[in-house]
Amino acid sequence: MGEFLGRIKSPTDVKRLGMVELERLAEEIRERLINSVAKTGGHIGPNLGVVELTIAMHYVFDTPMDSFVFDVSHQAYVHKLLTGRENRFHTIRQAGGLNGFMLRTESEHDSYGAGHAGTALSAALGMAVARDLSGGSEHIVALAGDAAFTNGISFEALNNIAAQTKRLIVVLNDNEWSIDKNVGAIAEYFHKIAMNSTFTSLHDKAVGLVEMIGGKAARHVAKKAEEAAKGIVGRGMIFEEFGLNYFGPVDGHNLPLLIETFRFLKEQNRPVVLHAITQKGRGFEPALAGQKKFHGLGPYDPETGETKPAGQKTYSEVFAESLVKLAGINDRVVAITAAMPNGTALDLFRPHYPARYFDVGIAEEHAVIFAAGLATKGFRPFCAIYSTFLQRAYDQIVHDVALQGLPVVFCMDRGGLSGDDGPTHHGLFDIAYLRNVPGLVHMDPANEDELQDMMYTALLHDGPSAIRYPRGTGPGVTVKAAPVALEIGRALVVRGSEHDADVCVLGLGAMLPEAVRLAEMMEREGLRAAVVNPRFAKPLDRECVERFGQRVKLFVTFEDHVLAGGFGSAVLEAVSEMELPVPVVRVGWPDAFIEHGRVEALRAKYGLTAEAAMERVRPFVVGLSEERLVRT
Repeated sequence: MGEFLGRIKSPTDVKRLGMVELERLAEEIRERLINSVAKTGGHIGPNLGVVELTIAMHYVFDTPMDSFVFDVSHQAYVHKLLTGRENRFHTIRQAGGLNGFMLRTESEHDSYGAGHAGTALSAALGMAVARDLSGGSEHIVALAGDAAFTNGISFEALNNIAAQTKRLIVVLNDNEWSIDKNVGAIAEYFHKIAMNSTFTSLHDKAVGLVEMIGGKAARHVAKKAEEAAKGIVGRGMIFEEFGLNYFGPVDGHNLPLLIETFRFLKEQNRPVVLHAITQKGRGFEPALAGQKKFHGLGPYDPETGETKPAGQKTYSEVFAESLVKLAGINDRVVAITAAMPNGTALDLFRPHYPARYFDVGIAEEHAVIFAAGLATKGFRPFCAIYSTFLQRAYDQIVHDVALQGLPVVFCMDRGGLSGDDGPTHHGLFDIAYLRNVPGLVHMDPANEDELQDMMYTALLHDGPSAIRYPRGTGPGVTVKAAPVALEIGRALVVRGSEHDADVCVLGLGAMLPEAVRLAEMMEREGLRAAVVNPRFAKPLDRECVERFGQRVKLFVTFEDHVLAGGFGSAVLEAVSEMELPVPVVRVGWPDAFIEHGRVEALRAKYGLTAEAAMERVRPFVVGLSEERLVRT
């Protein structure tokens, strides 16, 4: 546990430590992070980079009275260790354990929950204004990575801060990375500030003086250094233009300097930005050498950083390799990602067609409109964005793509449950939020080869389309050399037929195996069950539904999606519109935000299994086998 970390039961205990002890605490925290996350998996790189920053914040400020707002909040592990959760840290991202992100229901010290980037400044400003309206005196500190400033929401907040509050502290955690290397003009701007030799010289002097004399004298020198540096670089700094006083860049791993700087900023009666330069993965050589890999990963060897071989290819990898094929077939194919080349596996596409690969940063709305613009000029954009992140661009999907009938393909990785990442990352809503968009084709592959075929189908389709596919690996189906176009809106009967079935089970995408298992369970009890792979959430194969609906006694639908507005709802609507006298049992996620945990365990808990479905089916099929014997 460590001599000093073991003493920390609350942030009050951090304040009791001297500077040498704080430095030792930082070492112990890094050791704890490396060894614990090695067992559970998680966001190790980001957290190793904010150890000193988080210690300094807790040393100077007083949570929960003061509020810390972490952008994305995957870098809040150190915060959790310092706020009474050290004894449960081994449970992080495990079922029933600590969440991998900030969670208001988990601790009074978690003032704001977040799992998507770009939210910290707006939320912190809301808290600051609420404090001002209530006559409070507490401090609000927003910690956002440099990648968060590629997100439009951050700039919408910046546009309002100076006009709406006098006191707000923004910490810009600059490590040049989000998950992949940051891109664009904003990243380049921060890099130029950090690399300015005059800034570096002045701040080195300020650090030395802080260490020598400390206190108000050091703060005075640091302030003069800031003023001199600003005079050389120019007053046209972006934050200054927005009305925030800029301080930095400072060494984000220098505890004495950080503490003195936070004490100084705490006294300011104006909104301020502290630009801290940090090193993602600091203290763990494998994480420094593999920034992308160690942003977030599964269990690893804490000595070497080695992970278990992946084995079969993931859906993401199959997607990227299939896109390479399509780009070879059609020179108008382009790939777009919103700061997720590694997560979507488009880093595998990039070396083959670098001129047709675009990373737009954490800017999903821009990504979609950018794709729409490309499509108007005859290109075929494949826009790879996690299902949970595509929600952010809903207006652009509707108005910029679908309304104009543009052939943009939305490739929605993590469609369905995302396991240990939890509710901010589960992709459980995309069928509902896309099914009502006119003219949009929505597909869900049951295996890897079907994903390739759906991508080819989307390429040939003269309109918008979406493909959702799960996190991780599929059933391991071999992908054929050349893709085949599917008939849009046509389901595939994989077991039985309408002529000899009592029940029709439709298993969408990743849930097809459970549909097959249910059919097998029914047959062991003397019932005849047909199984259908719907393939298309929209358009629904109404002819298939009608054909089975005129003969079977029951429909059962399986989907890795919320029930409200999902695939099962589409079947219900069709059954009702065609006035088919057939009940429909829908199996999917309830009207709730699903916690983190292993996918299999969560499916069992919430009834997304063949066994649970069988119990729900029984009241509808009692006597069917006997009735058939009488008829024969």
